[in-house]
Amino acid sequence: MTARKVRHLHTAIRDDIGDLITHRPLPGPSINYLDPYLFLNHHGPQVYGENNTGLPFGPHPHRGFETVTFILDGSLAHADSGDHESIIEAGGVQWMTAGRGLVHAEVSPEAFRRQGGRMEILQLWINLPASLKMTEPRYTGLQADDLTQVELDEGRGHLTLIAGEFDQQDSTFRGPIETPTTSFMSIITIKEGSLIRLPVPEDHEIFCYVVRGNIMISEQAIRPCHLIEFETTGDYVEIRGSGDATLIFGHSPRLKEPMVSHGPFVMNTREEIEQAVSDYRAGRFGGLSAG
Repeated sequence: MTARKVRHLHTAIRDDIGDLITHRPLPGPSINYLDPYLFLNHHGPQVYGENNTGLPFGPHPHRGFETVTFILDGSLAHADSGDHESIIEAGGVQWMTAGRGLVHAEVSPEAFRRQGGRMEILQLWINLPASLKMTEPRYTGLQADDLTQVELDEGRGHLTLIAGEFDQQDSTFRGPIETPTTSFMSIITIKEGSLIRLPVPEDHEIFCYVVRGNIMISEQAIRPCHLIEFETTGDYVEIRGSGDATLIFGHSPRLKEPMVSHGPFVMNTREEIEQAVSDYRAGRFGGLSAG
C-alpha cells in the first residue's frame, strides 16, 4: 500500500456575502476544478445576535450536480420545488441531487433569526456524470443522530460517515445517504497526537478541507481554511493531528468529461447550459415562494 502525497495546498479566499463571513477555496486563484468537486463555501464561524435576518439564500435554481451542506453550528431550513422541507440542526447534513433541475431555498429558521447564536455552515458542490445530469431530483436531510459514527485511533479520532462505506478491522460501516454515484463523504475530528489512515480507491479524487485546527500530511503542516490537492497515485491518506482539528474528507470517481458551468447550472456543453436557462425561465424546474 502507498500513501497519497500532497500535491498542492489551496488557500481559501475571503469573500463575504454581506455580513456573512465566507471563505472559498474552490474555485480559487490556484484551482478551478478538482474533478468532480466544483465549489466549496465555508460560512462562519460567527455569532448572530437576536432578531437577525439570517442566511440570504432565498429561492434559486440548480441543474446538473449535487450539493452537500454541513451544518457544524447553528441550524438551516431547506425547502425545494420537489416538495422537500426540513430544518437541520448542528451536526446534521443536507444532501441534494439537483439532477434535471429544481428550485430551492436555504435560510435560517425562524427560531434562529429570533434568538441568534453561533453559526458555521459549509456547502460543497459535486459534479454529476453526463449520464446522470438529468436524473430525478432528490433530497435527504439528516440530523446528527442519524449519521454513522466510527471511532478512529483508539478514540483519538472520530469519523462521522455520511455516504459510502468505511472498513475498519472486521467491520464495514455504511453511511445513511444513498447517492447516485459511489461518492464517499465524512466529517473527521482528530485530537493532537492522533494518527489515522483512510483508504481511497486509486481512481477516486480526494476532497480534503481543513475547517478547524492543524494537521500534518506527508510531513507538511496544514492550517485551517486550506483545501488539500493530492497526487493521483496511492491507496490511502495518512493524517496526523498536530492539534485538535476538524476536516471534511471525501472521495469520488473522476469524471474526465467536458464541463461547462454558468452560475447554478453545470453541464457538459454550452448548448445544454442554454437549454437549462431556457427551461428555468419557462418554469420547468417548478416553483418555490420566497416565503
